[in-house]
Amino acid sequence: MEIRDEISRRFHRGAQKLIGDELQLVQFGGMPADSEPFKGVGSGVFEIALSYETNAYRAVYAVQLGTKICVLHAFQKKSKSGIKTPQKDVDLIKRRCKEAKELAKREEKGTKGN
Repeated sequence: MEIRDEISRRFHRGAQKLIGDELQLVQFGGMPADSEPFKGVGSGVFEIALSYETNAYRAVYAVQLGTKICVLHAFQKKSKSGIKTPQKDVDLIKRRCKEAKELAKREEKGTKGN
């Protein structure tokens, strides 16, 4: 499933726009005020933490993947255990980050071979 589909199905429309605006800022070289490093995955991975109405939304993205910005996971935070990201989400982010790095390496090798 594409992240865009996940965001459009699960996020409130207003939250979709705000997250999209923040990701566009990253695309143009900026750093959103509500973005911070996502711990436990490695350098170059950041989390946008957004409150919209009474809900909390998160988008985790990697910026050091060649020339691309890769959204690794986007989710509505419903944790009842405080601010900690649920382990199942952390595991998914780690897996997607590994896959994205491998894809970036393959693409880089393909570009050098031309």
